[in-house]
Amino acid sequence: MALLQKMVARSFTYSLRISGAIFHSVLVDPNPIRVSNSTISSSSSSLELDCDLEQLDPLNHKDWLSPNEVLKIFRSLRDPDSVISVLERISQRKDYKPNESLYTIVIQKLAKAKRFDSIEDVLKRIKNEKNCRLSDDFFNCLIKIQGNVAGHIDRAIETLFAMPEFGCWPTNKTFCLVLNMLVSAKQFDIVHEVYLGAPRLGVAIDACCLNILIKGLCECDNLDAAFALLDEFPKQGCRPNVRTYSTLMHCLCENGRVDEAFELCEKMERKGCNPDTITFNILISGLRKQGRVAEGMELLDRMMLKGCYPNSASYQEVLYGLLSSEKFVEAKNFMDRMISEGVFPSFLSYKLVIHGLCNENLLGDVDLVLKQMVHQGFVPKMGMWKQILERMFSGNNR
Repeated sequence: MALLQKMVARSFTYSLRISGAIFHSVLVDPNPIRVSNSTISSSSSSLELDCDLEQLDPLNHKDWLSPNEVLKIFRSLRDPDSVISVLERISQRKDYKPNESLYTIVIQKLAKAKRFDSIEDVLKRIKNEKNCRLSDDFFNCLIKIQGNVAGHIDRAIETLFAMPEFGCWPTNKTFCLVLNMLVSAKQFDIVHEVYLGAPRLGVAIDACCLNILIKGLCECDNLDAAFALLDEFPKQGCRPNVRTYSTLMHCLCENGRVDEAFELCEKMERKGCNPDTITFNILISGLRKQGRVAEGMELLDRMMLKGCYPNSASYQEVLYGLLSSEKFVEAKNFMDRMISEGVFPSFLSYKLVIHGLCNENLLGDVDLVLKQMVHQGFVPKMGMWKQILERMFSGNNR
C-alpha cells in the first residue's frame, strides 16, 4: 500500500511539472504554431535543397574539379529537378570535360523523375558538343528507358538509327533489344522495317535476330512465314538453335498441331540440336491440352533418359493433365512422386485433388492429401473444410 502511495505521488508531481511547462509556453507565446502536412513536406523539400546546395559548394570555387568529383556531385543530388541546372553550371566551368559516366548518371536521374523530354535535350547537347565518346552500353540503357520506362518505342527506334551520328554503331545486342521491344508491343509491321535496316547500321543478322522475327510471326499466327524464315538461317551464315525450334513447336501446339510439333522435334534432333527442358514442357503441355495424359507421363520419363531433367513446370503439366482427366487417385500418387523428387504441387493442385476425392467419397485419401498439404505450408480454405465435412456426415465413405 505504501509503495502504491509513493507511485501516485510521483505521478502527481510529474503531471504538475508538465502542466507548468505548458502554462509557461502559453505565456511566452500565446499563439503557438500549428504544423500542417504541407509545412512538413515543405520542410522536407527545403532540407533536400539545403543538402543539394551544400553538395554544390565546390562549384563556387575555382579549384579544379576532377571527373570523379563531378560524378560525386551528381550522385548526391536529391532533387532530380535540379539536374539540368547543375549540368548547365558545370558546363560553364573551364574544367568541364563531359564523359559517358556523367551523362549516364544525368539520364538515369532524369528518368527517375520522369523528365523524358529533358533526356532528349541532353542528347541534343551531346550531339552538339561532339567531344564525348559513347558506347553501345550507354545507348542500350537509353533505349530501355525510352521504350520500357517512358513507353516511347518510336523514340527508341530513332535512337537506334541515330547511333552512328554519335560515333557509335549498334551491336546485335542493342539491335535485338529494339526488335524484341516491337514484338512485345505487337508492332509486327515495324519489326520488319527495322530488320531491313540492319545493313545501314552495320549489324550482321544472327540467330537471335531471326528468332525474334519467328516469335513475332508465331504470335500473329503466321506459321507458314515463320517456317519459311528457317530457310534464312543458312543464308545468313547461322544455324537454328533450340530456341528457334521451341518457338515453332509452341505455336504448333497452341494451334492443336501436336503431332507436327513432335515431328519438328525429331527433325531438330537429326540436325544435331538437342531439346531442352523448355522444349519438353511445351510438348507435355500440348499433350495435356489434347487429353493425352499417359503420353505426357511417358514423355516425362523419356526426357530424363535423355539426360534432360524436368523442372516444377514439367511435373505440374502432367499433374494438371491427370486432374483435368479426373484421374484423382493417380493424381494423388503422382503428387507423392513429385514430393519425393523435391518438387512441390501448387495450392490449386491440392484443392482440385481434394475436391475430386471428395466427390468419389475417398475420405481416407482426402485425409492423407490434407495432411500433406498442411505439411507443405498451405492452409485449407473454408469451402474445402465444408466439402470434407459434408462428405463425412453423408455416409457411404471409403
